[in-house]
Amino acid sequence: MIAHCFIRLVKQHYKDLQISRVLTRRQLTTLSDFPLDGVLTNSIDELIDNSDIIVECSGDVFHGTDVIERAFQAGLPVVTVNAELQVTTGSYLAGLGLLTEAEGDQPGSLAALREDALQMGFKPLVYGNMKGYLNLDPTPEDMAYWSRRQGISIDQTTSFTDGTKVQIEQVVVGNGFGATITRQGLEGLASTNLNDSASVLGMMAERLDQPIVDYVIPSGYPAGGVFLVCRHDDDQVPAIEYFKLGPGPYYVLVRPYHLCSLEVGKTVRRVLAGGGVLLNNSTAPTLSVGAVAKRAMKPGELIERGIGGFQFRGEAVKIANNPDHVPIGLLRKTALIRPVEPGQMITFDDVDILPSRALDIVLQERQQLLNPGEPQAWPSVGHLKIALG
Repeated sequence: MIAHCFIRLVKQHYKDLQISRVLTRRQLTTLSDFPLDGVLTNSIDELIDNSDIIVECSGDVFHGTDVIERAFQAGLPVVTVNAELQVTTGSYLAGLGLLTEAEGDQPGSLAALREDALQMGFKPLVYGNMKGYLNLDPTPEDMAYWSRRQGISIDQTTSFTDGTKVQIEQVVVGNGFGATITRQGLEGLASTNLNDSASVLGMMAERLDQPIVDYVIPSGYPAGGVFLVCRHDDDQVPAIEYFKLGPGPYYVLVRPYHLCSLEVGKTVRRVLAGGGVLLNNSTAPTLSVGAVAKRAMKPGELIERGIGGFQFRGEAVKIANNPDHVPIGLLRKTALIRPVEPGQMITFDDVDILPSRALDIVLQERQQLLNPGEPQAWPSVGHLKIALG
């Protein structure tokens, strides 16, 4: 959906830009309904050779990592709509070239709202997301129904519903802007009044003396947007109250929509104009998204997927407090080697992960983050040493 909508937007409204190639892993003959003729390819080389900038919207951590690394080898900038990739391998990739999340999805929309706020003199304390519905353990039958109704995949529907997606989005924002979390899994306040909820979150941030990321579940007002909780200078208080933001000390700036593919072009133009990064996972992340079991599982059980599956959901964690956690984005066709209980955070000792470039990157980064300055070496976990040769 993202690719199709973005291509239609450029084709009809961006006359100075051209979609030169579209990389797909599907057979080209099966894509007769694609909205642009003559651009589809299965070749990464052809994509790179015919591009000035890459827009990555695969939603796939492993494929996206491979493509972005190749793009950076060719010196191309990359705009992505893939927060799942950002929290898994994005920090490594951000050190190789210009990688930015696009405006349109919640992280990019929060980044754009932050830029506006800073230019008006506001000091962000809370980077907030608004989530319309949450069910930590939805059934496959319900997810299949909503997948058909909304026209998106079952795994996407599930990751939105069980909260994994909002955890991922907020971790990208936290890493990108030096914010932290109040607890594992975020607060996720039920909210009937955004100003009241914002004040609670603002006080939490000030107690920590650091900005935080979190989300609310609105009741009685629309969901689907993003918000900031901010402070401002004391001598601006009368003016801000006159401007209808209330008496303070906490001011809520709301962006009540995010239009996904319709906004990606703004970030493409930003990069082409030399505007630089809007948001990425930073090269020194402090937060990650771990995998928490939804049910009891036995050794030998296959994990088809972590993000959007029915075995695990994602929760935001501090890396320093969870040094052995497995980022949920790495769980794909992974075998359990130890029993797991409901609510358990998965570690590298619990699973046998297939080799991949993404796994190499995560292990290398984990070593550097936890042991800065030491020679790089893989963690001394037997099954990982075997998997990596």
